[in-house]
Amino acid sequence: MRTRIRDGSKTFDVINYIFISFICCIMLYPILRVVAISLSEPKYIVAGQVGIIPRGFNILGYKIILSNPELWNAYKNTILYTAVGTFLTLLVTSLTAFPLSINDFMFKKSITIYLAITMFFSGGLIPTYIMIVKMGGLNSFWVMVLPMCLSAYNTFIFRSFFQNIPAEIRESALIDGANDLRILFVIILPLSKALLATFALFSAVSHWNSWFQALIYLQDMKKHPVQMILRRIVVDERTDLIGGGGETEIGDLIATQLLTPRNLQMAAVVVVMLPILCVYPFVQRHFVKGVMIGSIKG
Repeated sequence: MRTRIRDGSKTFDVINYIFISFICCIMLYPILRVVAISLSEPKYIVAGQVGIIPRGFNILGYKIILSNPELWNAYKNTILYTAVGTFLTLLVTSLTAFPLSINDFMFKKSITIYLAITMFFSGGLIPTYIMIVKMGGLNSFWVMVLPMCLSAYNTFIFRSFFQNIPAEIRESALIDGANDLRILFVIILPLSKALLATFALFSAVSHWNSWFQALIYLQDMKKHPVQMILRRIVVDERTDLIGGGGETEIGDLIATQLLTPRNLQMAAVVVVMLPILCVYPFVQRHFVKGVMIGSIKG
């Protein structure tokens, strides 16, 4: 009997590894293809002969993209939006979820119902736009971070995690004279490192990839995030916005077949997505460490 169970477990592991490897290949293919096109020579791109391995070697697209001063300004804006937005998301969500995890909190039920309603109904784009304009949020830094600070879904996940921490810990801290804010920041949040690391990554990716809010609320191009630069290059095909030499120089390079628009577009995609991809391995390491630190051992 034990031999059958052991063989069944091995079979499941093999199938699981094959399935996960297949999913990884599917997810890696578009990334590898984008990188390959960005580095390939124009003649192979035009002929459609580029797969996931570069044909030839051409970094001219990267040189032009990286020489664009608008890109570096947009990078600075995006880093600020991402850092401040992620911090505020974790802070506001924690401050909202912690009282809801306390059984004797007076307004627990009413606030929970209010948050649940927001998961199914919203005011819509036009009322939201009018509200932000009247609040003076148009063309401001905060319009890119404050609307994304609080999510009902995130709040409920935080609340559930906090509820799994024994209530005796809070009661002991109250007896020792600690207030709820100190309990949250000194006891609860250090025990929730796995949760914080996970949602910090989710929030950072969301802010980094955010472009629709900038399209609607930011009319000043100097405040645009990097995704707006990418959108103008890839979607609108605005080669006049690439590099310091202007559209004439890029047109000459394309005419002499030293460059193609696809080189520029794929190079822009790589430059924009590379920083956030580099975050994943480091945060994933903290996932495992956070689970071990945040566990309650009897």
